Amino acid sequence: MPVIFFSAIDNPNYVARGLALGAAGFLLKHEERAKWLNMIRKVAAGESTWSREELRRITGAASIPRQSSDIDIPLTYREGEVVRLLAAGLTNREISQQLEISYESVKEHVQHILRKLGVVDRTQAAIWAVRKKLV
Repeated sequence: MPVIFFSAIDNPNYVARGLALGAAGFLLKHEERAKWLNMIRKVAAGESTWSREELRRITGAASIPRQSSDIDIPLTYREGEVVRLLAAGLTNREISQQLEISYESVKEHVQHILRKLGVVDRTQAAIWAVRKKLV
C-alpha cells in the first residue's frame, strides 16, 4: 500500500528516512489542498511523486557510499538487532527497553554500527539497513 509521508517539519533527514522506508511522497502539513489532492491521485495511480529538486535536497542526508550497501558488513548479532530497531525509527531509549539492555550499551552499539558502515548518522545507517532488506 502506498504511503505519503507528511510532517510539520521540513527536515531533510526525516524526508530521507521516509524515502528509504518506501514512502511514495512527502508533503508538509501546511501545504495547499490542491497539492494534497494531486499527490494522492498520483500515488493512487502508482506514479512517483519525488521531484528532482526534493531528491537533490535530501541527497546529503541520504548519501551512503554505494559500495557500503553492496558489500557485507560484519555486524555482530546484537548490532544487527540494534540497526533493525534503529531503522524502524526507535530511539536509543526505546531500543534499550526493547532489547532489555542499558541505554549506554545501545549508544555504544550505535557508535560501532556507524563506524563499521562508514556513515555519519542514524539516518544513513537506517537507509543502509533498508537497502540490505534488514527491515
